[in-house]
Amino acid sequence: MKKQFLLLIIVCCLFSTAHSLESTKMNSGSIVNTWIWQKSIGGSSNPYTATPKTIGFTKKVIFTSDGRVITYKNNVEIRNSAYQIEKGNSFFDQSENDLITFEGKTYIIESLDNQNLTIVSNNQDAARTIFKR
Repeated sequence: MKKQFLLLIIVCCLFSTAHSLESTKMNSGSIVNTWIWQKSIGGSSNPYTATPKTIGFTKKVIFTSDGRVITYKNNVEIRNSAYQIEKGNSFFDQSENDLITFEGKTYIIESLDNQNLTIVSNNQDAARTIFKR
């Protein structure tokens, strides 16, 4: 009986450790979080740089785990819609990338880590938007 109890404890510990490592791995670099807009940079056909200071407002987006994106302008909710992430081809070089579609537009996820998110419009404009957590 003691051996079975000890075995049960060991199995539970191993399972909880594996689950904990899996959760950390999934959340590391996850889009699910609150993202604060830092700047936008226009593509070659429309070069510009916009920041909260130059444009006069702040923006944040919250990607939820249930597939919703909530957009705020100056901390006032202005939009609540669905988002979808899938593999797809880039407009520029037809290479496969992670694409995110929300608010009627599709973007290439150029970079995503624990602190930074950069998305690029998947069209000829190629405007780049940079967010931080």
